[in-house]
Amino acid sequence: MTIANQVSAVPSVVAALRAELHAKADCQKLGLTRESFAVILCEIGEKFLPASANESEARAFFLSLRLEELALARACAAGHEFAWELFLTRYREKLYQSALRIAREDSAARELADTLYADLYGTTTRDGKRLCKLSSYTGRGSLEGWLRTVLAQEYVNRYRRQKRLVSLDEENEDGVQFQAPDPEPVASPDSQLESATDEVLAALSSEDRLVLAAYFLDGRTLADIARMLGVHESTISRKLDKLAKSLRKQILAGLTRRGLSRRQAEEALEVDVRDLQLDIRRTLAQESPDRAFSEKTVEVKAVEARARPGPGVGSNS
Repeated sequence: MTIANQVSAVPSVVAALRAELHAKADCQKLGLTRESFAVILCEIGEKFLPASANESEARAFFLSLRLEELALARACAAGHEFAWELFLTRYREKLYQSALRIAREDSAARELADTLYADLYGTTTRDGKRLCKLSSYTGRGSLEGWLRTVLAQEYVNRYRRQKRLVSLDEENEDGVQFQAPDPEPVASPDSQLESATDEVLAALSSEDRLVLAAYFLDGRTLADIARMLGVHESTISRKLDKLAKSLRKQILAGLTRRGLSRRQAEEALEVDVRDLQLDIRRTLAQESPDRAFSEKTVEVKAVEARARPGPGVGSNS
């Protein structure tokens, strides 16, 4: 596939699906035109689809998005009042309950939720544009799960700001030095996901890390990896499928061990790994990828050389 084809896959697929996706998302009710929703979809597709994605893969990606929730979030970000009223009807109580589980006290929970409402609504501007957190929601996971993650991160940020602002003299004056230390803030789902993912990837065998790094990080084809390891292409395909299922299962188990419910763990897994503060390449590539591939290639060639029949000897393959 040429670079030109790679670049044109997203806009061409969006153009073909524009009417269908606009209707599925119920955009007309929210005040989003086909054109404005198409721009949003192109932005998301260009950010998250690999350059090598073909039209079939791009189509599957767009149809997998939570289109109605995406349209609602982006309509709110665009300042449509009906969308905001609908958002509050659906999520106000859920946000408060999530804030209460995090802050563990009613007034603190309401303050936390109110602060988030201001950020979500976009009460501040920069260069004449409203700054609204909802404009960063991409529809790849549930809006409710995304909101809980944003809420937890805001709580952590508030906690850190407060710790920096309270001086030692003020603490002494208030007798804080005699109190039991404050509990640490609840870790956000993203940080828990990072920790669980890092733990599972670090426990993989060197060959599994090699296959994952080659396919997902270096963009190598199944045929390339199969040649490196001296196996059939279908073997690599099955191995990747098995690894993906096993990793998901192990990461889910790691998240539940860290205190998340099954539902919270599954929603956390809907976050794109590229959004995490996690050095996947460092974890997978314990040695230089080029060196690892070079050594594997040498090993494969050596095996092939030993198995190759001498001059004049027929092959039984």
